[in-house]
Amino acid sequence: MSEELILVERQGFIARVALNRPEKLNALTKSMWLRLGEAIAELSSDPDLRCLVIGSMGEKAFSPGNDIAEFETERANKTQAIAYGAIMEKTLTTLRNCPIPTVAEIRGICVGGGMEIAGCCDIRICGESSRFGAPIKNLGLVMAYGEIEALMSLVGADKAKEILFEGKIYSSNEALKMGLVTRTVPDNEVKQEVTKTVGRITEGAPLVARWHKKFLKRLTNPAPLSTDEWEEGFDCYDTEDFKIGRKAFLAKGKPEFRGK
Repeated sequence: MSEELILVERQGFIARVALNRPEKLNALTKSMWLRLGEAIAELSSDPDLRCLVIGSMGEKAFSPGNDIAEFETERANKTQAIAYGAIMEKTLTTLRNCPIPTVAEIRGICVGGGMEIAGCCDIRICGESSRFGAPIKNLGLVMAYGEIEALMSLVGADKAKEILFEGKIYSSNEALKMGLVTRTVPDNEVKQEVTKTVGRITEGAPLVARWHKKFLKRLTNPAPLSTDEWEEGFDCYDTEDFKIGRKAFLAKGKPEFRGK
């Protein structure tokens, strides 16, 4: 397991996926992008999973983005780049479409593709020394449409222009103000804060979390809700978890939800 570039660990209702190339600051390779997408797809199909944490090994970097050394063999021309880009976009789309809550645990450098992976997570927690950006202009590269759309959904068009045109590296506080991250904490408290966050998520009714995520995404589509979509917002009343939650509330106890 220690030799794998993408580590997957399952503990009860929680799964953790980690980039595992610390000797290269977790710089991403084509095979890493492919395996990351496969792992997220596998976990997304698990009905019992309540939270997914995306992190990395080592303290210095979440990821600085794609390994430039690989460009000569895997992204040397347009044909190769299209194939590589398709893998990247599929992985990022799979992460964005994951039906369960996702939390990014960010320590150190989080740039380029690393920032894109973290940005596709629902909650993004970083250390104060973390740095963010997408200076691909310095490589003469363009961010693909799907990747730009994901960035715009976080920071808006104006900030996306700033990030891409200037290629600036941002502090954790700047990233917080822009919406690249949702929370910053002292470096030595990142893992603890993620653990607390995951605990709060998993204590809640898991079906509710999945519904909320689904509804939030649907509301980014300006099309009017259908009758079936509107009525789905009340399906929770027919769940076993609602009965459990109501009973526990009246008894001033802690509910033990079953995801049913």
